Amino acid sequence: MIITKTPFRISFCGGGSDIQDFYREYGGCVLSTSINRYMYISIHPFFEEGKTALKYSQTEIVNDLDDIQHSIYKRVLKDMDVKGVEITSTADVPSGTGLGSSSSFTVGLLHSLYCYKGKYVSKSKIAEEACDIEINRLGNPIGKQDQYAAAFGGLNFISFRKDDTVTVEPIIVEQDTLSELQDNIVVYYTGLTHDANKILAEQKKNIKQTDKTNNLIYMCDLARSMKSSLENNDLSDFGRILDEGWKKKKELASGIADSRIDAMYETAIANGASGGKLLGAGGGGFLLFYCEKYKQKRMEEALGLKRFPVKFEHDGTSVVYIGDKYWD
Repeated sequence: MIITKTPFRISFCGGGSDIQDFYREYGGCVLSTSINRYMYISIHPFFEEGKTALKYSQTEIVNDLDDIQHSIYKRVLKDMDVKGVEITSTADVPSGTGLGSSSSFTVGLLHSLYCYKGKYVSKSKIAEEACDIEINRLGNPIGKQDQYAAAFGGLNFISFRKDDTVTVEPIIVEQDTLSELQDNIVVYYTGLTHDANKILAEQKKNIKQTDKTNNLIYMCDLARSMKSSLENNDLSDFGRILDEGWKKKKELASGIADSRIDAMYETAIANGASGGKLLGAGGGGFLLFYCEKYKQKRMEEALGLKRFPVKFEHDGTSVVYIGDKYWD
C-alpha cells in the first residue's frame, strides 16, 4: 500500500488571474499558502483480480476503466494505464468549500500512481500534469493556482506567464513575522456551499470586459504589494490589501457574494478585522479575516460562526506510507 497526503490551500490575493484567458494576455500572479488540512490517497492491488475499485463519496467497482463515472479517476487511470487496484480518497474538508480540494485530489492521485509505478516525478511536473488534466483534458473552467499550491506547499508567490509557464517563488520572511501572520489569520465556515465551476465559468466569460480585466490587473498589483510587504516583514497593510482585493473580486462575477456573505463580512470588519475575503471561487465555503489576536474574541462573538483552525504547511504533496511491494 502507498498513502500520500496533499494539502489544501488558502489564497490571499490575485485569485482569478490564473485563468488562461487572462494570464496569456497580461500575465497573472497569486500569493497563497498551503494549510494543514489534507487530501489522503491510498492505493494497493485489489483483491479481486481484473477489477478496479474506487472509494470516495461513492464506491465504484469496474471491470473496464471506461466504465468509471468519476471524471478525474477515469482520466488519470486511463492515461497512466493503471488498473486492478483499489484506491481510496479521504479528505479533511468536503468539496465545494473553496480550499482547492479538487486540485488537491488530482495532484495526490497523480503522485500516488507515479509512486505505485515506481517512478519519481518532480512537484513541478505533477502540478503541470494536474493542470492539463483538469483544464485541458476535462475542460473545467478553473485556473492553475490550486494545483501548484497543493504540489509545492508553503507560502508562495506564484506567477503565471503568457507562455503558459509557471514560477513558484517562496516568500522569505522572518519567523516572528510568519508566526504573527498565522496568529492573525482567522478562518470561519459560513455553512454555505457553492458550485465553483459555475461561478468560474461566468468569471471566465466576463474576463474580456474592460472593467473585469482592469480589476484583475489591479488585483495582481495588490498581490505584488502584499509580497513586498511580507518580505519587508511588515504586516501593517496586510488587512487593507485583503479588503481591497475582496472588493475587486466581488465584481468579477455575480455569484461570488450575496447579502448573507456581505453581512458576515461587514460584521467582522465592524468588530476588529482589518480585511478579509471569501476563499475560493465564491458563493460559500470559508471566510478568512486578518484580525489581531486581542480583537479576535469580540469578532468571533459578533459573527457567531464556527472557527476553522488552520496552520501554515510547508511540505506540499508527500508520501506518508509505503508498504511491502508485492505487485509485478
